[in-house]
Amino acid sequence: MSAKNGSIKLVAGNSNPALAKAIAEGLDLPLTKASVRRFADNEIFVEVLENVRGSDAFIIQSTSFPANDHLMELLIITDALRRSSARRITAVIPYFGYARQDRKVGSRAPISAKLVANLITHAGIDRVMTLDLHAGQIQGFFDIPTDNLYASPLMVRDIREHLPLDNVMVVSPDVGGVARARGLAKRINAPLAIIDKRREVAGESEVMNVIGEVAGFTCVLVDDIVDSGGTLINAADALLAQGAKAVYAYISHGVLSGGAAARVAKSKLKELVITDSIQPTKDVLAAGNVRTLSVAPLIGEAIGRTAHEESVSSLFD
Repeated sequence: MSAKNGSIKLVAGNSNPALAKAIAEGLDLPLTKASVRRFADNEIFVEVLENVRGSDAFIIQSTSFPANDHLMELLIITDALRRSSARRITAVIPYFGYARQDRKVGSRAPISAKLVANLITHAGIDRVMTLDLHAGQIQGFFDIPTDNLYASPLMVRDIREHLPLDNVMVVSPDVGGVARARGLAKRINAPLAIIDKRREVAGESEVMNVIGEVAGFTCVLVDDIVDSGGTLINAADALLAQGAKAVYAYISHGVLSGGAAARVAKSKLKELVITDSIQPTKDVLAAGNVRTLSVAPLIGEAIGRTAHEESVSSLFD
């Protein structure tokens, strides 16, 4: 496959080599030969080992844990490609780290998502492609074209294949995620419920109030990120206490830091379904109730359309 104005080059960092390989195989393209390694003091060194002059280059790199290392890899790969005369450089960031820091939470707090957007832009990236941003307005933090892809079509297909649609209720785990949950509920023609969570005493777990009649339904929690897993586990407990038959969760980005995977495995969640935007750890793979959906076909199609200057948004019509 070649781009409209030059050959396509796929360059992978170290954040998610399995996803990069799957994307390359889907596009029937080889990954560009590159060395991304560390010096003895952990400084990152990048060398592109083949000609990329005039090419349409796509860097596949999530800024997942360790976020700072993977972000620096992305920036340094960008500089290497720019100095190698790549015609256009697109950062494909399936999981955009720092996205949760999208506003000031205190008088002297940073907006780190904006800072990271500035770093990426000034490094020489021409375009950004990402998946299910924590907040859609983060696209406006970039002064370059930004495509925010959605995992919801993959989730809808999977729900239809695995769950009885006549008895499914979609649930938002908090008020902030209602728009996302409503969109998925509309696609499968399911009712919607909302979890109202509040922390009445600092340091104690949230009190969960369920808005909606969930008794007798198979509930599907929908969110963009699962990190510690506490909110999901508490939400599942609250739904089951209100008479739900079973609780599943569909989450775009399985951060699952610390002992989150073990906590999910021991919880009452029937199943947690995540994408491979973040490379699953051994603990995640070992959890019996965690399953992964691949976003490689979706991202590969978006890369192909971008290279040929075709519509990306029509993927979600």
